[in-house]
Amino acid sequence: MSLQSMTGYASAQTTLDIANHPQGARLGLEIRSVNSRFLDISFRLPDEMRQHEPALRELLGQNIKRGKVELRAHLEASHNTAVAMPDKALLQNLVEVQQLVRNTLHDAPLLSVAEVIRLSHGAMTPHEDWTAQVLALGQQVVSKLCEARQREGQRLAKDLLERAHQLQDLADLALPLVPKTVEAQRQRFLERWREAMDLVDTQGLPDVVHERALAEAASFAVRADVAEEVTRLKTHLDEISRLLQLAQHKEGIGKRLDFLIQELHREANTLGSKASAIEMTRISLDMKVLIEQMREQVQNLE
Repeated sequence: MSLQSMTGYASAQTTLDIANHPQGARLGLEIRSVNSRFLDISFRLPDEMRQHEPALRELLGQNIKRGKVELRAHLEASHNTAVAMPDKALLQNLVEVQQLVRNTLHDAPLLSVAEVIRLSHGAMTPHEDWTAQVLALGQQVVSKLCEARQREGQRLAKDLLERAHQLQDLADLALPLVPKTVEAQRQRFLERWREAMDLVDTQGLPDVVHERALAEAASFAVRADVAEEVTRLKTHLDEISRLLQLAQHKEGIGKRLDFLIQELHREANTLGSKASAIEMTRISLDMKVLIEQMREQVQNLE
């Protein structure tokens, strides 16, 4: 199964065999889909199509796993310069209905020939083979939708890979800064510690105070070290790239990618909160911008 976006549109038309319409009737199906956490299918069908809703729903469920999907059907008589011959049974029914109405509403006008033709053409009686035609058209429009979703999915995958590579470049820039940042923070901490010690009497325990300063500086350096966050971030990016480059994708890849994006965001936040150098802070902000752009795109993937 190829990577698919949840956004897509497709339409198709065919001519149906209708008993009281020698020229048949035009049936049009169109499908729109947008992103959703689950598969949400809705229909807008004329009354003549209601009986086919379960089969169409099953067809959609076999080909689409996630997304808010709406299927619309349009059914109308084919246009022809020749007037179709009304069905005799239908004409008799119109006579009976007209008489019933006039028995109650004595001033109701009689039906004109044009009104009779319009009413007789408006009643469509499905041919016995209508189900097969509807499902064949449904398969055609669903296939078109899947092709459109695949094209959009490939475009999204390409864009996501580009942003993942940009994040990799930022991570590569961040790693060399880690030891320099830690050492700078350690020296800054020791300087402030010495300034504080100058304000108090340290003659009693000079060795103990110095050892305590070194221990606190080391502890602070550990807390300021972001190498682990950068390493995890690169690992998540490698997994995202691997998933996007797979020839075949299992169901639910969009949800897996969404989880990895959340992990990227967590690591970038931690990196920003621990960063003590302005260069590291800028890298963290640039990462967050790219990750947010990726998150919006991943939410459109099935």
